[in-house]
Amino acid sequence: MNLCDKQCDCNTRGVQVLNSSRIEELIQEVENWEVIDSHHLKKEYRFPSYLDGVQFAVRLAAIAEEQNHHPSIILNYRRVVVEIYTHVVNGLTDNDFILAAKYDQLGK
Repeated sequence: MNLCDKQCDCNTRGVQVLNSSRIEELIQEVENWEVIDSHHLKKEYRFPSYLDGVQFAVRLAAIAEEQNHHPSIILNYRRVVVEIYTHVVNGLTDNDFILAAKYDQLGK
């Protein structure tokens, strides 16, 4: 099953930070995301206009709400920067890569 077909599991019991080998495996399944300090994922999207970026940010927020997994979405002029990590463990989990894969689908 592809990551984008999965749902985030927000049951925080037993969730653990991913080890580096699992991070390296999962980063291959998402498009152009950067792993920052083995702690969070980051991606920048560029747009022809400010309003295009605003509309995209709203779509990202809707998916975050649907998945109950809420990233940092930074809206600037003609670009949107997304940073994802799992707050309860202060690091990366499978949920972060699932959300990243869902966001990748928006860009297609």
